[in-house]
Amino acid sequence: MSAANPNIEPEIYKPKEISPRKKHYKEMAGRFFKNKLAVIGGFFTLLLILTALFAPVIAPQDPTAQDYSKYLQGPSSSNWFGTDDLGRDILSRIIYGAQVSLQAGLISVGIALAVGIPVGLFSGYYRGVLDEFVVMRITDAILAFPPLVLALALAAVLGAGLENAMIAIGIVFIPNFIRLMRAEVLSQREREYVEAAKASGISDFRVIFVHILPNCLGPILVQATLAIASAIISEASLSYLGLGTQPPTPSWGSMLSTGQGYLADAPWIALFPGIMIFITVLSINLFGDGLRDALDPKTK
Repeated sequence: MSAANPNIEPEIYKPKEISPRKKHYKEMAGRFFKNKLAVIGGFFTLLLILTALFAPVIAPQDPTAQDYSKYLQGPSSSNWFGTDDLGRDILSRIIYGAQVSLQAGLISVGIALAVGIPVGLFSGYYRGVLDEFVVMRITDAILAFPPLVLALALAAVLGAGLENAMIAIGIVFIPNFIRLMRAEVLSQREREYVEAAKASGISDFRVIFVHILPNCLGPILVQATLAIASAIISEASLSYLGLGTQPPTPSWGSMLSTGQGYLADAPWIALFPGIMIFITVLSINLFGDGLRDALDPKTK
């Protein structure tokens, strides 16, 4: 039996190092999951998304099918949330209404992001007369109007319908993202890494989109999440007033409008859509607040 070579050093176990990026994401996840309300809000938000995606499978009945033999029936085993003035199943209409609400929220905010991010980026980076006297003054003029009043005016000009309502809501949200993006760019453009990038000869386009933009996305993501909740309320308000989703497409706002005339005889027509709007907006806001705390490096 050969003796062990004394010149060979025994291997020492070295723990695997975690990259700074993975460590950062792990800390963010830890901060988020410590916020129980944010987790609950995120769970209900995910549940709402799944409900909207699988509405044809989940809904027990056709949301537009009319059955006058079930006129204004209360909650029962066959119709859990009751029926409306045309005998339609309210539960099925609420499930399909989730599709309309999420579509309105996501597309409206998407329109605002598509315009607000590039305008805020270039305005904050180059500044000058165009920034101070054109972009910001137009932004201030739009922000001077109450958001819902402006959305109503734009929807009335564009015409009733879900598509026009989403465009109107998106236009209303554009100034918020312009101002937020501009403020973030003004904060980032004076940092050392931007000065170093400029000194190395990198083009302005690359500095803006490769170096500055990724460092501004945290607050934008949080604002977008909260804006989705506001967009859902705005769509419901426009549909309630007849300027949003048009019948027979189910919408929580139009269901509230219908139920207003039957509060004494059939309160369930307005009750359940109102509860859904409340839960949805509250859940998204709680999720957005938790996301903001998780992305904030100062949060312990």
